[in-house]
Amino acid sequence: MFNRIHHIAIICTNYEVSKDFYVNKLGFEILAEVYRAERKSYKLDLAVNGLYQIELFSFENPVSRPSRPEAAGLRHLAFEVDDVRKVSDLLKSKGVETEAIRIDEFTGKQFTFFTDPDGLPLEIYER
Repeated sequence: MFNRIHHIAIICTNYEVSKDFYVNKLGFEILAEVYRAERKSYKLDLAVNGLYQIELFSFENPVSRPSRPEAAGLRHLAFEVDDVRKVSDLLKSKGVETEAIRIDEFTGKQFTFFTDPDGLPLEIYER
């Protein structure tokens, strides 16, 4: 019935800060950027390794949503990487704080978390 995930939508509180984070720190490619004047809203389409797409939205005064430690709803967004330590070090070099690298007790794979400018939990997970 479903082919794949088409996109993930994220609402940010500061468009320029979040755009810089997702484009310049995480390295996602801009596919399209539009300003919707009637909504006073930006929509930025970002490619994630040519396979997936993130839609970054800005709205005036978005409602805060609890995300930690275990709020109901989307828990976090995870990105697969070849080398968790290497990517973690690269993120740190760009000013992105990451948690200590942990080992998944069920798979034996490495992973760690960091957050976007609005506190959305993001994970990098070993392939």
